[in-house]
Amino acid sequence: MSERPAPLVIQLLRHGRVASHRGDVPVTEEGRQEIARLAEALAERLQPGEEIIILHAAPRRASETAQVLYEVLSRACTARASEAARPEERIVIHEPRRNDALRTPDLYLAGTRVEMVSSAAALVEQLPSWCGLSAEDVARHPFWQGFWSTPDRIGYWVRLADPPGENSLCAARRLWTFARSLADGPHRQPRRYLCVSHSPLLRAFLRHYLFDGVDPGEPEYGEAIDIEAQPDGALQIRYRQNQRLLT
Repeated sequence: MSERPAPLVIQLLRHGRVASHRGDVPVTEEGRQEIARLAEALAERLQPGEEIIILHAAPRRASETAQVLYEVLSRACTARASEAARPEERIVIHEPRRNDALRTPDLYLAGTRVEMVSSAAALVEQLPSWCGLSAEDVARHPFWQGFWSTPDRIGYWVRLADPPGENSLCAARRLWTFARSLADGPHRQPRRYLCVSHSPLLRAFLRHYLFDGVDPGEPEYGEAIDIEAQPDGALQIRYRQNQRLLT
């Protein structure tokens, strides 16, 4: 009889609360406190011997969220270390690492990959000086004009079949391929991945893999999609009251 694999959980989280999306902004103090409370609640559910790996996208709001998770969970793991009867029951947590699979959708302007931001001025700041585009020029670009004029900007991108870069299906496939690959390596103890990403990617993933093409709207700051590996290799996806088993 083959050995039953150790539990594997992947949590895809939205970064902590920000004041705006006008560039590479930090998490607010309120956002830090919210993420800290989420981490404290998670610490109560950790299994003996669990290994925690924290991955994050590049922007400050993602890296700062990952750092808060690490600091709070590290303190909790240290406090619980004395409870471990054997060394293998100790909870291990690794320092956060950047992973570009968790980046925002790849969108391009004047040959440059750009982040979704809330103003033409913030977008122009991402462009090289030689491109020659002003904020006024960018504001007239068909995609960005539609993006900024729509109350639900992320929903505008999610529903658009042909944006100037990745559409929602491409971004969802990228995240799904990444999540599946986390189950490739062997692990003898329970393992949990905390993956800090952005609402466009999570929303696209949910639309295509859990809600049959229906846009579920924005996840809350710090809200997670839970993915649990099954003994047969399938992955169980859970989000709020919804779940689906994917092979």
